[in-house]
Amino acid sequence: MAAAASSTDRPGALDITRRLTEICGPPFARFAGPADEVAGRPARWVAVPGRPAAAAEVLRLAARHDLTVVPRGAGTKIDWGAAPDRVDILLDTGRLAGIGHEPVGASTAEVGAGTPLRAVQATLERTGQRLALDAPSPGATLGGVLAAGEAGPLRHRHGTPCDQLVGLRYLDADGELVHAGGGAPGLELARLLCGSHGALGVLVSATLRVQAAPARRVWVTRPVWTPLEVHDLVRTLLAARLDPAAVELDLPAGAGSRPVPRGRAAAMARHPSMTGRASTGPAAAGSLAVLLEGGPADVAERAERLAALFGDESATQQGAPGWWRRYPFAPGDTALRIEVPITDLHAAVYALRDAAGAPVPVRGSAGLGVVHAALPGALPADRVAAILAAVRGVLLARKGRCVVLAAPAPVRRVVDLWGELAGLARLREAKEHLDPHHRLAPGRLPGGL
Repeated sequence: MAAAASSTDRPGALDITRRLTEICGPPFARFAGPADEVAGRPARWVAVPGRPAAAAEVLRLAARHDLTVVPRGAGTKIDWGAAPDRVDILLDTGRLAGIGHEPVGASTAEVGAGTPLRAVQATLERTGQRLALDAPSPGATLGGVLAAGEAGPLRHRHGTPCDQLVGLRYLDADGELVHAGGGAPGLELARLLCGSHGALGVLVSATLRVQAAPARRVWVTRPVWTPLEVHDLVRTLLAARLDPAAVELDLPAGAGSRPVPRGRAAAMARHPSMTGRASTGPAAAGSLAVLLEGGPADVAERAERLAALFGDESATQQGAPGWWRRYPFAPGDTALRIEVPITDLHAAVYALRDAAGAPVPVRGSAGLGVVHAALPGALPADRVAAILAAVRGVLLARKGRCVVLAAPAPVRRVVDLWGELAGLARLREAKEHLDPHHRLAPGRLPGGL
């Protein structure tokens, strides 16, 4: 794909800047600055359209000049996924915000893609409602949550944000506004854009299910030390049919004393398959936390039953633990997402520890087998590649996968971020149909799409 302007000091670049300014308004179009990059790839221009029609004009301008476009919300996950091949125009969706006027108590709400999720929740809270969305990224926009396929603890009961879609409006690569929804084929298309990092369309707004806010929320927590112990507790919890809203795990890699295992955990610790692993378990206590929601009396009764199942070490509290809805990784780390059947989650965590040679911080939805982990950013790229290969080998036999969400540039250059992906052919077909000229975030999707 030929570039219309290879730098921002050419006459052609100045003309494009002028047109972007006419479309978006003088304060909302500019040459990109040092902070305007996507997974380390610098942009040339930043455009912040105020209406869907203006965003469509930006896309049509890009098509005329053979420029690439990458959407950006709040930028909380701008480093997730593969780096695009080029970022000519960074299309900021921050002004495509707002909540549609729906009757109080309506079962759905239409929300602009650039609306911060916390603003949506604050608005709905005034009428006793909520979206069952709790993405961990602070300040994330709804469009960013959908485009990154992000979900928080509430996915245990309510599914991911993409599962809760009723409809979606987006702009295709030619600037045409498309309404997806209103039936199975439309919803299939809408959900295809989830997790696409803006490479299949520019999200304009989403219509999602709204529910009444629960009258009471209680967290029941219990300290845990080993993945095997977590396995046993989660199995017991799910068998008790206590209808948890979320089941979250925090296994840190800190220091501290480890208790002597008892009962089944002690027997399993002596099993031949555990040989050599005694020194690689977590030294400090982690935590298993269960969120219960509903009416006051019902929640109290279920919390009491759960505390009895968890034993004397359990605690019941009205607020979430400090680590709740937070990722275990920091900027600069190699951030991993592991997805595996819950019966094999402990095997996946042990495999990660064995490959890394030390405990690795793990946090996420133990009740679904979807957790995140962090490898230190200073770890050499070839070492990260070896760890990934070992973990993916274990997960492949268990129908699981490990995805690299974000990583330092040296790691990105040598590792496969995605691993095995069964739906690659379908994704390639969708890209060719929705963006045949590869103008939308080219290279962001698996397979270099």
